[in-house]
Amino acid sequence: MKVIHDTGEPDILIPSEGTYPYVRGGVSSWIAQLMAGLPQYKFGIVFIGSKREEYSPKPLFPFPDNLVYVVETFMFDEEEKPPIKAINGNPENFEELEKLYQWFRNDDGKVSFPKEVKSLDFYLKKITESEFLFSREAWFFISNKNTLNCSEIPFLDYFWTVRSIHIPIWKVAQLAKVVKDKGRVLHSPSTGYAGLLATIVAHDTGKPFILTEHGIYTKERKIDLISSSLNHYKKLNLFRESAEDNYIQSMWVRFFEGIGKMSYEKANPILSLFGVAKETQIAYGANPDLCTVIPNGVDVHKLGATLKNRPEGIPKVITLIGRVVSIKDIKTFIRAIRVVSLTIPDVEAWIVGPDDEEKGYAQECRELIDIIGVEENIKFLGFQNIADILPKSGVLTLTSISEGMPLVILEGFAAGVPCVATDVGSCKELVYGGEDPADKALGSAGSVCQIANVGDLAKGYIELLTNEERWLEAQDIAIKRVNTFYTQELFLNNYQKIYDDTFSKLENSSEQASGKPWQE
Repeated sequence: MKVIHDTGEPDILIPSEGTYPYVRGGVSSWIAQLMAGLPQYKFGIVFIGSKREEYSPKPLFPFPDNLVYVVETFMFDEEEKPPIKAINGNPENFEELEKLYQWFRNDDGKVSFPKEVKSLDFYLKKITESEFLFSREAWFFISNKNTLNCSEIPFLDYFWTVRSIHIPIWKVAQLAKVVKDKGRVLHSPSTGYAGLLATIVAHDTGKPFILTEHGIYTKERKIDLISSSLNHYKKLNLFRESAEDNYIQSMWVRFFEGIGKMSYEKANPILSLFGVAKETQIAYGANPDLCTVIPNGVDVHKLGATLKNRPEGIPKVITLIGRVVSIKDIKTFIRAIRVVSLTIPDVEAWIVGPDDEEKGYAQECRELIDIIGVEENIKFLGFQNIADILPKSGVLTLTSISEGMPLVILEGFAAGVPCVATDVGSCKELVYGGEDPADKALGSAGSVCQIANVGDLAKGYIELLTNEERWLEAQDIAIKRVNTFYTQELFLNNYQKIYDDTFSKLENSSEQASGKPWQE
């Protein structure tokens, strides 16, 4: 791990798993927006990546003045691993590890996380990374679990899966040791490894831990596992036979569910971006009394100013703003454009975003364009300023198979661009209206389609691009919705209140501890 920026002591420490400052996208933009909009607080970032080679060589965001601390670690880099050395393990320590193992395997949500393993010292002094990776006791522990639980799974596959699952725990613990004295409040934008870091530090120091989930991390990792897409974390691809697939997948699922429950047990408040996400958090074990929805917001003034740049009529341009990665399902978008081109031959499809994250997938997308003959219709534009792109767009689209609350839809609405999206995350609430009856009463700002449904998407595009009356209606609804319910001012006010309340409680608890009277 390495400190890359240190100009002061942060008030709020944000663990960032694979996002800010090395990856563009919704969560990164959210972090940047939070820091820029609340300059009265000093922030720190703990970047958690897989391998250094997978990210930009330098930060993609300029650091604001109130970002005073940035540390990074890459969990699967070779130099991060301890030297191989055969050692004897302590059997008593592995008895405590057994409690943790049983909690991950059998927890029904009613049993608290084992207190013996809440301490940071458990990972740094009792069962160290070297003891787990190289001790004889660890070998016996893993061998016995293989024999007892899944003897039909080849031992090597089981052994390397266990190691791949557990190595990040010790990396996070080592990171926690470095950053535990940084910041007075922890604010994680996900469960997962970022949430695990916040949980360990909160248990060790007693610091408040705020959790804001953008997508439901556990659900997204299940999607990765089902599609055998573990490349994001560079874990070993062990899936061979179907029975083996199922068991190995269930090991990963239990792990991600477990660290998610650890976060839910410690975090307060537990925030989500939309109603369905809140319900999902509760289903995964979050306390309903601690769960609150705070939607994203966008700068409607800046984006609304682009309306004057729109041309007369409806541009026959369908714009997808996002990374060219499999979870965005760019291939379905490409196929839908083929269908649209049969009705609107001069339609243009713009794919606006980086294509270097999953290079193989990006190449497959280009090959598909050539195969189905839409190379004249589809353009890869790379990263662009959306204020330049949105006024030239007739329809904004999102074809993902998983999302949280996509900022890009709100940005499009603020710029007067209707949307056709898949039914993921909060898309249905954004397009058709949320829980507020006044929001639903506004009507539809586009259409929401089934995931991976080429015909549905094409129908939505054609309807908006060929029906000016419907397009103008959708545009009007989009602008009213974002200006009423999803402004940056509302977003920042909500988080300022969360932070103010948290720091107020901290100050009161400090005064009580020092014998000073409680101040309301």
